[in-house]
Amino acid sequence: MTALDTTPRSTSVPARPRRTWVGVLIGVLLVALALTGLFVGVSDVTPGSLSRGGAGGDAAFLLVASRIPRTLAAVLVGASLGIAGLIMQMLVRNKFVEPGTTGVSEFATLGMLVTMVFLPGLAVVGKMGVAAVFGLFGTWVFLRVVRFVPVRQLVLVPLVGIMLGGVVGAVTTFSAYRLDLLQSLGQWSQGSFATVMQGRYEFLWIAGLMVGIAWFAADRFSVVGLGEEFATNLGLDHRRVVAVGMVVIAVITAAVLVTAGMIPFLGLVVPNIISLIIGDNVRRAIPWVAGLGAVFVLACDLIARVVRFPYEIPLSVIVGIVGAALFLWLLLRRRSRAH
Repeated sequence: MTALDTTPRSTSVPARPRRTWVGVLIGVLLVALALTGLFVGVSDVTPGSLSRGGAGGDAAFLLVASRIPRTLAAVLVGASLGIAGLIMQMLVRNKFVEPGTTGVSEFATLGMLVTMVFLPGLAVVGKMGVAAVFGLFGTWVFLRVVRFVPVRQLVLVPLVGIMLGGVVGAVTTFSAYRLDLLQSLGQWSQGSFATVMQGRYEFLWIAGLMVGIAWFAADRFSVVGLGEEFATNLGLDHRRVVAVGMVVIAVITAAVLVTAGMIPFLGLVVPNIISLIIGDNVRRAIPWVAGLGAVFVLACDLIARVVRFPYEIPLSVIVGIVGAALFLWLLLRRRSRAH
């Protein structure tokens, strides 16, 4: 008679405590960076100046008119662009795409140029609408092109998007040059919060609304990420979910473009970092992606404001440098999806 083996088997260590601590860290960094950003700048806005001047002082006016809108804009831009990148990766089923590497941002910029040429007196909300329509068309074009790509390798898909965006961007730049609108277009497309103030950031709340819609449809995006046949077998209307995702991506891209310009790499690196921590569950990942995206933009905005104080470097430059470094780390790490 053999004795029963009662030796405990190896069990997997739950990752929930680690996830909890990472979530707490993101929340603490978000609050700390937001509060710090309120008091960093050329003008004297400090707790002491606020208490001395009172509610009617210059410090209070600058805080309400400039510092708080800029901080809210940074939070909304970071959260919405991170979510747009996450949805784009689910729709394309590729971890190395975002609106900036699929031509969507370039199509939206082309829409801005069209409004400057044919509708120069159009209000900002109208320009955002035209840019959103062009961004929606760009998303559709990219999805159609990728559908006919014979080799579905991870690196090939973003290369197709970069080439598509390069062609559209070249047409836009050439047209702006011939029409003497290159400088005006550059002011719209350059990523910066220097001109953000009260009355110039409110359209970003539309991007925040798109984040809410994405959270509501998160489970459907997770199923779409498993493939069209799998989603159809589960009874999901694949085309409708893809259409909703395209609208969310286009509106977010347009709202950010007309408010803060083009911000590179954010929608690419933030969802990938969150995926390494908690996996590819979209509903669970959305608050994490939104929080880390806001922290990323707030941190880069602070660096842009203090590295050459009292001058300010465009935010897109800092985000491009930091984002490129993070992207290379994601590509070169040992267990990267690119290997």
